[in-house]
Amino acid sequence: MGTFQAKKEEVEKKWVLIDADGKILGRLASKIAVILRGKNKPIYTPYVDTGDFVIVTNAKKVRLTGRKIEDKVYYQHSGYPGGLKSITARDLLKKKPEDVILKAVKGMLPKNRLGREMLKKLKVYPGGTHPHQSQAPETIDL
Repeated sequence: MGTFQAKKEEVEKKWVLIDADGKILGRLASKIAVILRGKNKPIYTPYVDTGDFVIVTNAKKVRLTGRKIEDKVYYQHSGYPGGLKSITARDLLKKKPEDVILKAVKGMLPKNRLGREMLKKLKVYPGGTHPHQSQAPETIDL
C-alpha cells in the first residue's frame, strides 16, 4: 500500500464562515491559515491546494492584545527614494479593517504560487453581512 497523494481534481472544497467579533487577531489568523492550506483534513498534501474557502465577517471588531493597537506599524514601499509609507494598526482598522486580517493570514501562508492561490480563497468583510449565501457556508466557532 502506497502513500496517499491528493490530486487537484479530487479535492472537494467547502465554504466556511467565521465571525471575527471579539477574536484575537493572531489566533484567528493562524486558524484561518490552517483551513486555507487544508491541514485540518486527512487528505492534506503539501504541494496541492486541499483547503476550503473562508469567509470572515465583522473584521472591524477584531482585537489586538497589549499595546499592539498603537505600536504595530504596517509598512509599504513604492521602490522610489522617499517612497516609504506607514500606517498604525488603529488607523488601518478604521480605514480598511479587512486588510488587517488579510495581512496577518498572508504572512502565515507559503510564499509561492500556491500561497497566492490559497489567499484568493479568503473573503473578508468589515460588517456582519456577506454576498456568499448561495454557497451555503458552514459556520465555525473558533
